[in-house]
Amino acid sequence: MTTQPIPAETLRVLVTGGARGIGAATARLLAEAGAQVMVADVLDEEGEALAAELGERVVYQSLDVTKEADWRAAVAAAKEAFGGLNALFNNAGILAYGGVETCTPGDFRKVLDVNLYGAFLGLHVCAPVLREAGGGVIVNTSSTAGLQGYAGLAAYVSSKWGVRGLTKAAALDLSEAGIRVVSLHPGPITTPMTSDFGQEMVEAQPMPRFGEADEVARMVRFLMTEATFSTGSEFVIDGGAVTGQKLHMPD
Repeated sequence: MTTQPIPAETLRVLVTGGARGIGAATARLLAEAGAQVMVADVLDEEGEALAAELGERVVYQSLDVTKEADWRAAVAAAKEAFGGLNALFNNAGILAYGGVETCTPGDFRKVLDVNLYGAFLGLHVCAPVLREAGGGVIVNTSSTAGLQGYAGLAAYVSSKWGVRGLTKAAALDLSEAGIRVVSLHPGPITTPMTSDFGQEMVEAQPMPRFGEADEVARMVRFLMTEATFSTGSEFVIDGGAVTGQKLHMPD
């Protein structure tokens, strides 16, 4: 694997969940740095508008991450538009509320299908293309829910722990091909997914605020361009949420 930083303008990257939130912020940041970016999502109207806004180096591709055929179509489109891929941001994800007693089996399966099976399909279909390019980097979006448990989020927590493990397996499988694979662990970030979360969620963490999607995007850019001695590693961006809570003890 290369030990030299990778210029952003040489990236040819597919971003899933790219129409809004962390995905959109990352697509924007990488495009502004000169990368060629495929914004991929099921939110076609939003994705097409973003690609049109970001210019000729950005294309939109409709992609349901649970469908292998959609992944293969996206790879074919990337080859036509960019000549191939050397980076993947496996970022698409959904959330369902419910603990082990209240989460329906259907919701549990749906969350795992998108968050974990979708990430596997991305690795399975895109890794050979990165191999053809001589190597590259894959960033898988896990969560602080892949580092600790949360009550009432049985499906989401299970899926994100799975992404964390899948990342380590992939890093070992793909190292000889010069492909780095790392996991990203955002905490409470202001996105459409967290719109129902109140301020009380962050009050006891060291940095008592929600993070911004742009802050996560900057970490993704670092992982793709600068983190040349990291693979299988976990990168946390959470305002200190998993560090512990600042409790107000009695005098």
